[in-house]
Amino acid sequence: MVTFQLARRGIATPAVLDAMKAVPREAFIPEDLREFAYEDSPLPIAEEQTISQPFIVARMIELAGLDPSDTVLEVGAGSGYAAAVMGKIADKVYAIERHKALAEQARKVIEKLDYGNVRIIHGDGTKGLPGEAPFDAIIVSAGGDMPAALKEQLAVGGCLIIPLSVDGHQVLTEIRRIDEDEYETIEHDAVRFVPLVADPDKPGHVQPGHKTPTATRPGHSAPDLASVMAEAAEPFDTHDDLARMAERFADRKVVCLGESTHGTSEFYSARAAITEHLVREHGFNIVAVEADWPDAAIYDKAIREGAGERQHAAEPFARFPRWMWRNEETWAMVRRLREINRGREETYQAGFYGLDVYSLCASIEAVIEFLEGEDSNLADAARERYGCLTPYCSEPGSYARMRIGNGFRKCEDRVVSVLTELLKERVENGEGLFDAEQNARIVKEAEKYYRTMYYGDANSWNLRDSHMADTLDRLLEHRGPDAKAIVWAHNSHIGDASQTEMGWIRGEHNIGQLVREKYGDDCALIGFSTHEGEVAAADDWDGRMRVKTVRPALEDAHEDHAFRTGIGRFLLDLGALDETQRQRLSEPKLQRAIGVIYRPETERASHYFRASLASQFDAWVWFAVTRAVEAKSASPAEGEDETWPFAV
Repeated sequence: MVTFQLARRGIATPAVLDAMKAVPREAFIPEDLREFAYEDSPLPIAEEQTISQPFIVARMIELAGLDPSDTVLEVGAGSGYAAAVMGKIADKVYAIERHKALAEQARKVIEKLDYGNVRIIHGDGTKGLPGEAPFDAIIVSAGGDMPAALKEQLAVGGCLIIPLSVDGHQVLTEIRRIDEDEYETIEHDAVRFVPLVADPDKPGHVQPGHKTPTATRPGHSAPDLASVMAEAAEPFDTHDDLARMAERFADRKVVCLGESTHGTSEFYSARAAITEHLVREHGFNIVAVEADWPDAAIYDKAIREGAGERQHAAEPFARFPRWMWRNEETWAMVRRLREINRGREETYQAGFYGLDVYSLCASIEAVIEFLEGEDSNLADAARERYGCLTPYCSEPGSYARMRIGNGFRKCEDRVVSVLTELLKERVENGEGLFDAEQNARIVKEAEKYYRTMYYGDANSWNLRDSHMADTLDRLLEHRGPDAKAIVWAHNSHIGDASQTEMGWIRGEHNIGQLVREKYGDDCALIGFSTHEGEVAAADDWDGRMRVKTVRPALEDAHEDHAFRTGIGRFLLDLGALDETQRQRLSEPKLQRAIGVIYRPETERASHYFRASLASQFDAWVWFAVTRAVEAKSASPAEGEDETWPFAV
């Protein structure tokens, strides 16, 4: 954790790194979540609070610039973890926690670890601790407005670190006391913390920074979020109804369609209906999905009359997670897209493309097979240069472990040289050349991805989504000036990461954010979510697919509020909200994300993150209850048409 998640992301103070290494984070985490102790993410603890992400803990402590002689105050002790880390650096640490149960638990852990210079106090942190002031440093582990008492208790020359509310968002802010009446303020990172709350049991105390919503009249309470959603919701019955409602986005160049799971039938069928409508009626000619390029190319060949002969394995999507694209819902769309394409000029035919970076060895094979038909010398050169990667085809994740410190640069240079030669030769071969170039790019990016993945930080995620965005851009250029694209990917890829804790805390971006930054109002990001039902998923990576029960959404999550509207299916057009609705739906809430793995036993830690819904998406599609996709086997069943799965 210290080397890859902290030092490589810019934490440079030796004392901070040593302290983070010395304090066992697992001791401060509930037992059932300890397997996640050294992941760089916040985790839930008691009283609906969280233990902060390790990077944020280190970042705040580093900004405070602690010295061994310092006396430190922390407001919002939570689990006691940050106080313990500071106790390894400073002389004395006082940490105040308003939840009595949390304070008692933190005190027990601190005592067990024998951190004698750390004191956990149950009380109202917004008042500070006047009896022990002044403090050389004050760190506030909750977000809101600045309590005046804390500034008053900061020593001259001292530093206060707090997530301050700025225009509805939180900004990690450094406040230094220059003299008795002068303070210097420096704004740093956008962050998201639990609210800074005064002691709710004592009269006269309110949450610092609390403001009555602008639409609330005196004497009237603000509407609950479910009511706000219900007011803005546009109910629909069938997927075709939803497709017609999506007409409002037909003038965009890029329409991104998300999903909160990788195995929900309604998400696939609804996106298929929207896709077919936009292709048939509005000239969209690119369907780009979160899938491997070589496998998607086989579907593309079946869909388009002009896709050309491509050298790829005959059986698409044969590896884990096979059900993502080998399901009846996808196959039905593939067949219908082929019908839509019949008789159309090649320029206007819709193609099916993979955006992902995982197809290392399939892409190597595709490049070599293409070159064999064009230039055998180039094919031999590519085969030799890719030799540093081919031993890892069965387990590409082992590439970094085996080659760390020995041969990365040599292999990277060889891989890049294949792409360079291919681009230089520019053999005129239309679709075939474009396909080969894309596969060569994938090999280049996959080498970098698997190398980066070893270090376990945001870089591997960012590299993958940057590759997807770059691939989309190349497709739009390749398909001509009038090209329009529909993108299918998980909500975590489609929803703007800068409006979620992916960006606030983890430093991650995604294809949705990159598309929005490039195309602005000429794109639409549409999320899909559900409350409960069934999902196709595995217990672990490369595990057997199972139809699993989706637990009802956690209380106060976006999905919980949507369920409480009582509307089974609806579209929220987030771009059409009034000011009050936008304000309420911009409040950061938990949001569920189930990938190809679903672990309901660790639901909160494994499958939820915070997001600002109104800013994350342009629209949000809701299904209260859903079922699993209808997965298909790897080969046609007895009696099926030999043109399976594309028979019409």
